[in-house]
Amino acid sequence: MPSSVKSQLNKKVFVGASSIIIALLLYTALLPKQAENLFTVIQAGIIENGSWFYVLSVASIFFFVVFLGLSRYGDIRLGPDHSTPDYSLASWLSMLFAAGMGIGLMFFGVAEPLMHYLSPPTAETGTVAAVQEAMKMTFFHWGLHAWAIYAIVALVLAYFSYRHNLPLTLRSALYPLIGDRIYQWPGHLVDIFAVVSTVFGVATSLGLGASQVNAGFSYLFDIDVSTTNQIIIMCVITGLAVISVATGLDKGIKILSETNMILAVILLLLIFILGPTVFLLQAYLQNIGDYLADIVHNTFNLFAYQKTNWIGGWTIFYWGWWLAWAPFVGLFIARISRGRTIREFIIGVMLIPTVFTLFWMTVFGNSAIDLVYNQGIVALGDMVSKDSSVALFVFFDNFPMTEVLSFFSVLMIVIFFVTSCDSGAMVVDMLCSHGENDTPLWQRIYWAIGIGIVAAILLLAGGLNALQTMTIASALPFTIVLLLAMVGLIKSLRVEAFKQDSQLITAIPHASNENNDSWQMRLKSVVDFPNKGNVTKFINQTVVPAFDLVAKELEKNQIKVDISHQDGLSFIVKHGEEQAFVYRVLARKYSQPDFVNEDDEDAQSYYRAEVHLLEGGQDYDIMGWSKTAVINNIIDQYHKHLHFLHLLR
Repeated sequence: MPSSVKSQLNKKVFVGASSIIIALLLYTALLPKQAENLFTVIQAGIIENGSWFYVLSVASIFFFVVFLGLSRYGDIRLGPDHSTPDYSLASWLSMLFAAGMGIGLMFFGVAEPLMHYLSPPTAETGTVAAVQEAMKMTFFHWGLHAWAIYAIVALVLAYFSYRHNLPLTLRSALYPLIGDRIYQWPGHLVDIFAVVSTVFGVATSLGLGASQVNAGFSYLFDIDVSTTNQIIIMCVITGLAVISVATGLDKGIKILSETNMILAVILLLLIFILGPTVFLLQAYLQNIGDYLADIVHNTFNLFAYQKTNWIGGWTIFYWGWWLAWAPFVGLFIARISRGRTIREFIIGVMLIPTVFTLFWMTVFGNSAIDLVYNQGIVALGDMVSKDSSVALFVFFDNFPMTEVLSFFSVLMIVIFFVTSCDSGAMVVDMLCSHGENDTPLWQRIYWAIGIGIVAAILLLAGGLNALQTMTIASALPFTIVLLLAMVGLIKSLRVEAFKQDSQLITAIPHASNENNDSWQMRLKSVVDFPNKGNVTKFINQTVVPAFDLVAKELEKNQIKVDISHQDGLSFIVKHGEEQAFVYRVLARKYSQPDFVNEDDEDAQSYYRAEVHLLEGGQDYDIMGWSKTAVINNIIDQYHKHLHFLHLLR
C-alpha cells in the first residue's frame, strides 16, 4: 500500500457509496408509486435481457472454483507459507455458515420446496415428478453454486490481502490488471459498487427476517402482521446489532454465530426425529443424486423453450441475491480464513456448509411436502401460497411442542438477524476504510443503523418485491467486477506457480569445484550458451567420471550400478522388485535468447545438460558444474529416491 494511503476512513468510497444509497432511498420514499413502477420495469428488463448473463456468470464462477480446488494452485496458502489458521475449524464453519445462509434457511426451508411442489417449472402439480423437481430445484438454488460465489470473492480478497499485503477490499483483486491504479478512482469505484451491493443485499435479508419474526410473534403472542410492526422489529434488531458490532469480531459476532449454529443443529434434529426419519434419510440421498445428476443441465437451463416467468422469480433472484451478498459474505469469510490453503478453503467453504444446508432443506422441505402430498394437509400449502413468511410456523402446527418449536425458531431468526446486520456493518466499514478492521466505533454504528434504514424504507416503498428488485439490479455491476477479479486472480496464481518452480531450481546446491574457480567463472557458466560439442565434451569429461566414482562407491556396499550411453548418459540403480533409480543427463537443444546476437545460423541455438529422473525432466541444467557438484547432486537425488521407497513400504 502506498505511503499516502493511511489506515483511516476512505472518504471517496464512504461519501460516494453513501450518496448513491441516499439518492436511491430519497427517490423511493418521495415517489413510492413511481419507484415501484420503475422497480417492476427494471426487474422485467433484467430478467428478459440479462438472465443469460447471470446464468453464464454463475456457471463460470462455479467451474472456476472447482478448477482451483483441484489444480496445483490448491496448495498455495492464504498467507505466508508458515502461517496457521486464526480460528478453529468449528468456529470458522459456524461464522461462515451464520453469515452466508442464516435467515434464508429459516425463511425458505419450508416455503421454497412447497412452492415449487405447488407450482413446478415443468412437472405436473401433485405428482411424484413435482415432488422430485421441487427438491431438485431447491437443492440447485441453495447448493454448490451459492457457496462457489461466496468462495471466489473470499478467495480473491484473502489471497491478495494475506499473500501480497494489499488492502482487504475488492479493489485489490484488480491489482494484476491495473497495478497501483487500484488506489485511485478505478479502485474507489470498485469498492463503491461493493458497498452498494452489500447494503442492498443485506437489506433484503433483513426484510425477509423482519416479516418472518413478525409472523412468529403473531403465532406466539397474537401480534398483528403489518408493515408497521415489521419496522419496529427492524429497529429493535438494529439496536441489538449496534451493541454486537461495538464488541468486535472475536466477541459479539463469534459468540452469536456459534450460539446460532448450536440452536440450528438442535432444531434440525428435533424435526428430523419427530418427522418421518427413515424417509428423510432416503430422500436426502436421492435428492443429492438427482441434484448432482442434473447439475450441468440446471446450471445452463434458461427455460428458453418454455414460456414461463419462473426463472426470473427464482433462479435469477437467487443468483442476484448471492452475488449481492458476495462482497459482504466474501469479505467476512476472508477476514476469518487467514492461514488456510486454497484447497482446504474451497472444501471448507463449498462442501461442508452445502452438505448441512441441503440436509436442512431435505428435513424441512420433504417433511412439509409429505404433509401435503401424503397426509392431505392442504391448509399448509394454501397458507404458504398466501404468505410465505408464515410457512415455518404453520408447518410447526403439525408437530408436538408447537409453541416451543416456534419460540425456538423466532429466537434463531432474531440471532441470525443480528448476526447479518452486524457482520454486514463490519464488512461495509472495512470497504470504506482501506480494509482495516480497527476503525472508530461511529463508523460501524453508522453502517449498522444505515442497513436497517435501507431495509425499512424499501419495505415501506414496495415490500419484498422492491427488496428483490434492488438485489438483482445492484448485483449487475458487481458481477462484472467479479469476472475481472477472476482474471486477475488466475494471472497472479500463474505467476506464483512459476515462482515456485524457479525456487525449486535455485534450491539445488552448486558446490565449488576442485580448482576453486572464482565467482566470475561461475557467473560465466550461468550466462554462457554452449553448443552441442561443448555440452557433449562436458558430459564425457565431467559427468562420466562422476558416474564412475559414485558407481564404484556403491558397489563397495554390494549395490550394482549400470551406466548406459543409450538415449543420453544414464546412471541406473536397480532395487529388485522396487522402483529403480535413474539419473540421466541429456543434451537438450533450445533457441538462443534475444539478447544473444549471433550472425552464424548454427549459433541460433544452444544446448543444456539437463537432469532427467525416471518421472521425467527436472528442468535444471548442470552444464559447467564441477565433478564434485555433480556427485553431490546424484547423491541428493538418490537419497530422495530411497526415502520415496521407504514411504511406499
